[in-house]
Amino acid sequence: MDALQALVDWLYKVEPQLAEDQPVHGDLDLVMNLMDAHKVFQKELGKRTGTVQVLKRSGRELIENSRDDTTWVKGQLQELSTRWDTVCKLSVSKQSRLEQALKQAEEFRDTVHMLLEWLSEAEQTLRFRGALPDDTEALQSLIDTHKEFMKKVEEKRVDVNAAVAMGEVILAVCHPDCITTIKHWITIIRARFEEVLTWAKQHQQRLETALSELVANAELLEELLAWIQWAETTLIQRDQEPIPQNIDRVKALIAEHQTFMEEMTRKQPDVDRVTKTYKRKTMEPTHGPFIEKSRSGNRKSLSQPTPPPMPILSQSEAKNPRINQLSARWQQVWLLALERQRKLNDALDRLEELKEFANFDFDVWRKKYMRWMNHKKSRVMDFFRRIDKDQDGKITRQEFIDGILASKFPTTKLEMMAVADIFDRDGDGYIDYYEFVAALHPNKDAYRPTTDADKIEDEVTRQVAQCKCAKRFQVEQIGENKYRFGDSQQLRLVRILRSTVMVRVGGGWMALDEFLVKNDPCRARGRTNIELREKFILPEGASQGMTPFRSRGRRSKPSSRAASPTRSSSSASQSNHSCTSMPSSPATPASGTKVIPSAGSKLKRPTPTFHSSRTSLAGDTSNSSSPASTGAKTNRADPKKSASRPGSRAGSRAGSRASSRRGSDASDFDLLETQSACSDTSESSAAGGQGNSRRGLNKPSKIPTMSKKTAAASPRTPCPKR
Repeated sequence: MDALQALVDWLYKVEPQLAEDQPVHGDLDLVMNLMDAHKVFQKELGKRTGTVQVLKRSGRELIENSRDDTTWVKGQLQELSTRWDTVCKLSVSKQSRLEQALKQAEEFRDTVHMLLEWLSEAEQTLRFRGALPDDTEALQSLIDTHKEFMKKVEEKRVDVNAAVAMGEVILAVCHPDCITTIKHWITIIRARFEEVLTWAKQHQQRLETALSELVANAELLEELLAWIQWAETTLIQRDQEPIPQNIDRVKALIAEHQTFMEEMTRKQPDVDRVTKTYKRKTMEPTHGPFIEKSRSGNRKSLSQPTPPPMPILSQSEAKNPRINQLSARWQQVWLLALERQRKLNDALDRLEELKEFANFDFDVWRKKYMRWMNHKKSRVMDFFRRIDKDQDGKITRQEFIDGILASKFPTTKLEMMAVADIFDRDGDGYIDYYEFVAALHPNKDAYRPTTDADKIEDEVTRQVAQCKCAKRFQVEQIGENKYRFGDSQQLRLVRILRSTVMVRVGGGWMALDEFLVKNDPCRARGRTNIELREKFILPEGASQGMTPFRSRGRRSKPSSRAASPTRSSSSASQSNHSCTSMPSSPATPASGTKVIPSAGSKLKRPTPTFHSSRTSLAGDTSNSSSPASTGAKTNRADPKKSASRPGSRAGSRAGSRASSRRGSDASDFDLLETQSACSDTSESSAAGGQGNSRRGLNKPSKIPTMSKKTAAASPRTPCPKR
């Protein structure tokens, strides 16, 4: 009885799984899984068949042999038979439904795969169409082919709709586990078909647009070729006509040609559009337009553009020689038009230059140039130095003309030819600095420098220009009144003292011309080695000695300055304008003599600070505070004063110390006071002042300078030895 009850319970359990309302449709994989599960169930059902037969036989035997009430047993057997028959029928029904679902799933899969394969091929065909041909016949053939393709697409629309309908049917009775899969396949075939259909329509529109453009471009090509033919003929005829020599007529021709150029510029986009296909097929990179779109005014000169290189024709390009002809002739017409405009502009410039040159006045040109230079805050010397590349002090006519034109000064080459003739006075083909300045400043007083810095600059330039060395003596202005001289490029201060340009040397001042004599190699001509070393030679009977320092005594009053040996040497070193009348005889400069100094001499205590404002006015570049120079100054003093007034030496020494305390800070007022006192005395002296006057000047200079070869030397007075 327990076995019977267990079997009935199992039948009640499996019966719902075999119900008719259980979904068995879906994709192929799901249906195959359901069929495999149902086969397992059928095997188990077959195993339980023997058990059912045994239970039925046992039940019948029990009913027949039992004396008790067997109603319950009969009921159980009847229920077992009913349940068993029901489960068997449901199993057979499910088997048939699974077979039908499998067939439908296979059909749906095959339909979807075929559609996807065809859509992939169609997509590849549309994607790799390539460049469109540039002739009408080939393009029309592509359009016909694409129309046939569109028919096939429309035919495939029926298959797509059938596949979608089949999927919808399966989806209506689909197993829950396969709903997503069926929906996914339906979406894929719909989306892919719509995508291919869209691409096909776009390609059809592209082909139709290209065909219409080809037709329009063909018409435009013929129009452009006809216009280019007319333009080329017109330009050739105009070039053959002589250009008139009237400014108004030339301007009218320029305006007419400008209108022609504007019309040609407006047609440039049409030419680019027509040749677009040709340029796209070119193997070379696309060249930009070789003509500037914006045209300047009539007077602007147009640079000759470089024509773009003609590309090598490929097989596709050779099929349309009309486009090649258009490109070549368009370029040729542009070159003719630009050449015509250049000729007209040159003719107008030449006529206007001739008109202006007819009334050319060099004085007006010179004043305009000077005003232009002042407006630019430029200097004539800097401009000449910039043109003079080799710094030889002269430039050629062509360098002069090119330099003026390159400076953007508003002038013409015709005027510059006439100006160059005026500047080149000697006609040697070169313009030196003096000719340059003389032509720009014919009236020297009117253009005299207004400041000391300008006067100093002009004087330095004039003096340095006299250098005849192969390598010119270098002078560089660093700042106001500050210059660098020579190869050493030592910075020196330059000032004007009593109308004479003086150079700061060591602790004192030296006239510019004498400074250049000592430092410019070409000015030392005639000076022997003995003369160059004269300052280091001792006179006969003289020897050197050393004295100890003396304690500083009471300083003398300023009134004792006149008797000071240093003051005497400073006065005697002036250019033959000695403060005291003394006999002069040619001798070597006393600056190199050495004597035994007196006990009170400051042989060991040089006074460079005093020389910075006093002694250096004589132009001595050597160490004027050396013992030799001190002794020389003592020897040049008046012998009578040296002998009769021994007390004045101490006062002079004290005065020297008092003066040396001021050092290089001595004011120009003291310097000018000293020079004035000496020059006033020298004017009444009978000694000649011609030897050491400023070179190149007739009137004697008021600035003390030392002559290198004919210096006046006083009789030496022997100093007592200790």
